[in-house]
Amino acid sequence: MKSPHQNKELNLSASVFNSRQSKCNKTRFIQLVCLCVLFLGFNTVTAQDENNNDDYKAFTAGAHIKNMHLWHGFVVHPGAMLATNLEYNSRDKKFTFGLWGGASLTTVDVVNKNTGENVGAHYQEFSLYTKYRFSDRFFIEAVTHNNYTGVEERGDVLHYWSYDKTQGYNFVDLNFGYNISPNTLLYFATILSGGSGDYEVQEDGSLEDSWTHYFEVTSKVWEKQDANLSLFVGGAWSFVTDKTFYTEGAGNLINVGATYGDKIKIGNHKLPIGVTAMWNPEKEKTVLQVDITIF
Repeated sequence: MKSPHQNKELNLSASVFNSRQSKCNKTRFIQLVCLCVLFLGFNTVTAQDENNNDDYKAFTAGAHIKNMHLWHGFVVHPGAMLATNLEYNSRDKKFTFGLWGGASLTTVDVVNKNTGENVGAHYQEFSLYTKYRFSDRFFIEAVTHNNYTGVEERGDVLHYWSYDKTQGYNFVDLNFGYNISPNTLLYFATILSGGSGDYEVQEDGSLEDSWTHYFEVTSKVWEKQDANLSLFVGGAWSFVTDKTFYTEGAGNLINVGATYGDKIKIGNHKLPIGVTAMWNPEKEKTVLQVDITIF
């Protein structure tokens, strides 16, 4: 007969095993979603005829410089930063797979948990994304975000491919977009399996995933030559928990604003520029972002 102490140890071991098994299953689920989108895309790629001298380029790269970085009503980084991407597109333009990276020119303060001191950390992100366009109107997109700003500065060990929700920097979302008209896009995103920090602590200490949903409507309302103006409004909610990745409550309006696009002439070159005025009603935050496309 096992003692109460032994039974307690067995229960604890079972709990730890179940927790690890659950994390493993969720990681496999996330990987399966990404692989399914990749498989769908690569199986539609038409082999390129090496003797065909057309304008098709399978790979492209881009770079942007911003005074700050916004995302879904968040000020991800409040200072100047450089964003880059490397992208593959199929010949029929239906499938895209890309790498996106961001690095700041300024720092933010994080607290080192070992010394208790504030340490300057540069914003750093390396994300992967893939998109499949079923038509000119409808697409599906999967993104694995990895914003690892300040991880090592605060005294933690960086585990790039870990999707442990308590680490606070790695998560995946699955997104759908539909153009109801040439100028209006409906965008629906879901953070899968809780994501980093996207959970609610229960009374027994367990973590319940919130499965945050985000919905945004963007519409171009004015255009003349190279200039245009778009309006957008976005909100987040969860059907599961009383908080979301974006909000303190079960749902709220978090992203309202306008983006003005134009091209500025520098020498013989014209560089696309976007100026976004964003208001987050819940956080009572209003900012102005300038985004210049270098190439």
